Amino acid sequence: MFSPDQENISTTPASTKVPVKYGELIVLGYNGSLPNGDRGRRKSRFALCRRPKASGVKPSTVHVACTPQAAKAISNKDQHSISYTLSRAQTVVVEYTHDSNTDMFQIGRSTESPIDFVVTDTVPGSQQSQGGEGQTQTQSIQSTISRFACRIICQRIPPYTARIYAAGFDSSKNIFLGEKAAKWRTQDGQMDGLTTNGVLVMHPRHGFTQDSKPGVWREISVCGKVFTLRETRSAQQRGKMVESESQELVDGSLIDLCGATLLWRTAEGLSRTPTVKHLEALRQELNAGRPQCPVGFNTLAFPSLRRKEILDEKQPWAYLRCGHVHGYHGWGGQGREPEDEVVEVGRERECPMCRTRGPYVPLWLGCEAGFYLDAAPPTHAFSPCGHVCSEKTAAFWSQIPLPHGTHTFHAACPFCVQQLAGESGYLRLIFQGPLD
Repeated sequence: MFSPDQENISTTPASTKVPVKYGELIVLGYNGSLPNGDRGRRKSRFALCRRPKASGVKPSTVHVACTPQAAKAISNKDQHSISYTLSRAQTVVVEYTHDSNTDMFQIGRSTESPIDFVVTDTVPGSQQSQGGEGQTQTQSIQSTISRFACRIICQRIPPYTARIYAAGFDSSKNIFLGEKAAKWRTQDGQMDGLTTNGVLVMHPRHGFTQDSKPGVWREISVCGKVFTLRETRSAQQRGKMVESESQELVDGSLIDLCGATLLWRTAEGLSRTPTVKHLEALRQELNAGRPQCPVGFNTLAFPSLRRKEILDEKQPWAYLRCGHVHGYHGWGGQGREPEDEVVEVGRERECPMCRTRGPYVPLWLGCEAGFYLDAAPPTHAFSPCGHVCSEKTAAFWSQIPLPHGTHTFHAACPFCVQQLAGESGYLRLIFQGPLD
């Protein structure tokens, strides 16, 4: 269950061979890679490792009664700063200084150099069944993700604590909160604020384990404080401060940037997670059982993980009401269609085994190992997309309300973020073994 690239928790500061890994961010909705492949800072999974030199920053001098001209002069200095515009005549500027004990990583939609991990809006089901349309859809929608969405500060020494803050510094090392942004002065005289669409975080209870339960979604401020959610994502009125909770990320924390949701996995948590090699072994074991189509008696097989989005002639299909697994066949809809008729994926059909009507879809193995809670065999499928994983993994994700749009939440498949349907959002698959 261990893989070489997941065993990076060397606590020896002098270790030069493998950098210490703080953790990884995995974008929900991508089944192991982006539809057109991972490229540079634009990928489905991003490892945060200790940098050769500390890159963190911390607040220092506060300039309270600044005119816009004075604020601009401070912001132009070669150091990080956050500007809070209170009115046309007054701006508060907080200067930040270098912190030798931390590393900073920035996430956002911008491709400018300060962004370490470029994230764009995730379109539900954009890489489902070999359409190649996902990229077009993604490009055509107007993004709601901030160009400089958030920053994560990691301690350079054990236990490598990671903390999240809303907003990231731009190419001029500045964060600007304009007049319309929600902002306020704290009890100790400091400034804080929220970004336009907000950064939401949910920490699961009992960590990312087989006992995990959903936590409560909260909003994180620019200074890392925790608040209850606003009425809508961009409402002017902030929620109530939750002093008992922290912006410290734990294994399994979810980060929502209003357009994409990221899963945080610690290096320690990943060391207990099945690897891609393990998932491949489970696939081969499943295929070695020679599951058969109970109608055509042809042997079914899940395609290799590399061909995870291309329909194969041996591809298992399933009826999502009863769970019976079949091979592809072109009949059983309303009335009888000819054998050679192309099946519309997800169309209601009658299962030949039990006569139950339900959506008929191809099954796809969930290939992103970081989404799995355990290493059990892939026996259950999400509905309506047909992604297959272990029972506990399916049960966990079916309980998680993921932010959708500006004020709604719904459970979704982690491999494609399609909204789940049916009573529980997933079902047990019934495979027919070989007759010989």
